[in-house]
Amino acid sequence: MAENEKVAIVTGASRGIGLEITRQLLKMGMTVVAVDIREDLLGELAGKLPGGGEKLDTRAQDVTDSTGFAAVIDAVAEKYGRIDVLVNNAGITRDGLLMRMSDEDWELVLKVNLTSAFIGTRAVARHMIRRREGAIINMASFSGIEGNRGQANYSSSKAGLIGLTKTTAKELSAKNIRANAVAPGFIATEMTDALPARAKEIAMELIPLKRMGQPTDVAAVVAFLASDDATYITGQVISVDGGLHM
Repeated sequence: MAENEKVAIVTGASRGIGLEITRQLLKMGMTVVAVDIREDLLGELAGKLPGGGEKLDTRAQDVTDSTGFAAVIDAVAEKYGRIDVLVNNAGITRDGLLMRMSDEDWELVLKVNLTSAFIGTRAVARHMIRRREGAIINMASFSGIEGNRGQANYSSSKAGLIGLTKTTAKELSAKNIRANAVAPGFIATEMTDALPARAKEIAMELIPLKRMGQPTDVAAVVAFLASDDATYITGQVISVDGGLHM
């Protein structure tokens, strides 16, 4: 690995937005450590990312396991001597009306979407502080800004990510570590594919650009925030939603 080559960790990297983020960062010449709980999908990544070669490193890990996830981050830092970028992208939904939502569905979504980002940020901060540079990017959501019916758990987790992002930015800025969030709207992924047809029709009526976004739209913003072109941007929430949040 070249001396100045950046190293990025992407969680939830095996499909959807995470896959495209991994692809974009590889194109930028970074070494990318793709972390996902799905070992089977990680095994297919190299075939989906032609040209990744030695720059793609896959790690199967449950990011809600505090000890295990922190150990992965420490191992990456030891192997490459640096971690420049952390993208906390792992996320799930367990939608349901507030009055019918189980404790289990509430806790699981908060744990995967929010707590894992806290675990990753806490672990990676030590390594970034030593080098006095780094970029942490959290995957928030339109739902975390506006709220959304049937998504009390998901909206709360994404709103929490925004709070975590801003606090991280304030605490670590003196060490030249930036933290930003990206808030996608309706993006064409497996998650939105599962929506009822009528829900998609309503979404199209609300989006000023009258179309769903693509994972590449989100990945491009993440790639910018991870790049040297964004070294004066921190504590921000950038919406990628076709104008939905206006």
